[in-house]
Amino acid sequence: MRDVSSRIQLSVTTPADLVFSVAVASTNTVESESLLVTLDGTPLDPAAIVELTDAHGTRLHRVATPSGLLQVEYAATVSGSTPLDAEPMDQVEYLRPSRYADSDRLANVAYSHLGQLSGWDLVEGARRWVLDNVVYAPESTDPVDGALETYLSREGVCRDSTHLIVAFLRARGIPARLVSAYAPGLQPMDFHAVAEVLMDGAWFVIDGTGLAARPALVRIATGRDAADTAFLTIVSGRADLLEMAVTAISRGGLPVDDGRQRVRIG
Repeated sequence: MRDVSSRIQLSVTTPADLVFSVAVASTNTVESESLLVTLDGTPLDPAAIVELTDAHGTRLHRVATPSGLLQVEYAATVSGSTPLDAEPMDQVEYLRPSRYADSDRLANVAYSHLGQLSGWDLVEGARRWVLDNVVYAPESTDPVDGALETYLSREGVCRDSTHLIVAFLRARGIPARLVSAYAPGLQPMDFHAVAEVLMDGAWFVIDGTGLAARPALVRIATGRDAADTAFLTIVSGRADLLEMAVTAISRGGLPVDDGRQRVRIG
């Protein structure tokens, strides 16, 4: 059983159309759940909040709000999950370069660092290279940085390490994508990003930071890169982030995870 929550506070300076990705994916077994959206302390009209779900079970909440102090509070208790099946289109969609996982610009680098590795050895090689060479450094990168910038700077946060793993593997012919998740035990606590790789007909989770126990992860969103999985997307208007808090607890403790085993999550 895992208990997760998030609270996001925004200063909305002009009427805005906002999309939040904070709810656990529909692949999870949810025992209880709540979502509260307030503007200047008053609950927003439910008609202004629309839930959308994609083919991977990602649940988005689109919010039309006037200007003011907007707060989004979400909480859920999850008892289990069902891993996503691999679809035929995954073999194509998740091999293509994308906005932040620019594998076409890193093809030569991927071959240089990962040599003649193949199969799961290649996946493990990419994970180890990123873990050994990219320093986890909060506030060290820009939100518009992609895998190439992370490779050059050799520092970043979870999304940066994940983009680099995804780009390396796509460049070597292995479909890979990004998953945002609640991560019990993560320090510092935040939304977490990990890679998923398609191997032997199934999706497996890879963590380029080694900071979270993968079996305890709770999937939020699934996509090509952070452009598809961001916790906040401003469609129109102006909103500035004031405060954010995330919690994730695994009842009964965390599972042991050395990062090398094949792990699937729902």
